Amino acid sequence: MLLNIIAPMKTIYGLFCMLVFLGSCAGTDKDSNSSKSGEDHTSNPETTESVTVYSHRHYDIDKEIFSAFEKETGIQVLVKEDKASKLIELISQKKDAADILITVDVARLNQAKNKNILQPIQSDYINSRVPSNFMDSDYMWFGLTKRYRVLAYSKERVNPVDIKNYTDLAQPKWKGKIAVRSSGNTYNQSLMASVIANSDQTKAETWAKSLVANFSRSPKGNDRDQVKEVAADRADIAIINTYYLGKLLNSENEQEVEAGKSVGLIFPNQENSGAHVNISGIGVCKYAPNKDNAIQLIEYLLSDKVQELYSAANYEYPIVKDIPICDLLQSWGSFREDTIALEEIGQLNTAALEVFARAGWE
Repeated sequence: MLLNIIAPMKTIYGLFCMLVFLGSCAGTDKDSNSSKSGEDHTSNPETTESVTVYSHRHYDIDKEIFSAFEKETGIQVLVKEDKASKLIELISQKKDAADILITVDVARLNQAKNKNILQPIQSDYINSRVPSNFMDSDYMWFGLTKRYRVLAYSKERVNPVDIKNYTDLAQPKWKGKIAVRSSGNTYNQSLMASVIANSDQTKAETWAKSLVANFSRSPKGNDRDQVKEVAADRADIAIINTYYLGKLLNSENEQEVEAGKSVGLIFPNQENSGAHVNISGIGVCKYAPNKDNAIQLIEYLLSDKVQELYSAANYEYPIVKDIPICDLLQSWGSFREDTIALEEIGQLNTAALEVFARAGWE
């Protein structure tokens, strides 16, 4: 579906009310002790119950949610934030240090599973909340939120009817017009894996070579930087995750807001496979010393109130069906998503890397 962005009014009061609700339940009021990247918590000596989270997510709203969980349950949440690769390695080395791994992109979740640092979890509640295509078939990991990899186009220079599918980006008319991150980015790797899954590796490579020929510059930067390239008239189309546009439109930097307003969104492949979807996800570590607390936290993160908050505060789509989404996401309308099991996407990561290498995608 082809959709234009409607810049939303910020719902600060509504978000405040939701946070108050999250933290209003009875319990001892303890600090969440959120850590900066690479730092560990300092334990509260008065706390007898805890759960240790190694997280690649770095959002303020996550800290608020963990704090609310502490107040509701009396279980202290100890958080270590860092890059996924480092966290996975640390869990592999220490074995008994972490209870939960949270990361973004299914390729990293599959890597954690292959490293043998996760354990299967059986929870009727979790299974009823997470659709089967967004969880591991061995119950090693589960989706928390959804992100779609879509196309942001210049409202001034692009007629959105000219682009219906990801494959349309390979057309010669877009030569020098496409901005995108590097092949080292896992979001791009999973997008390529989805192209392989929905066709085959040979067709994916042909598409990738033509796409590379249409790049406006050597790939670099994050998704927000790609939108800024379009806003600056240095590209016409950017490949981005949806929530990055939400970040731009709600930035405190007016130039970022204007960059976000300059583009419209295309959710590709609406007449065939559907728009590519990825996740942030969670799993219980193999040697978790607080397994029961870990499961309780996962179930909490899948509750209606938390799922709605992910949308309101971070512009992500809930993994749980029929959860209300924020006004901005509503403005983008409804669309068809790819229903292929994300487990398969994660398993095709190596094939995607091979395509990138042969196509010359830096």
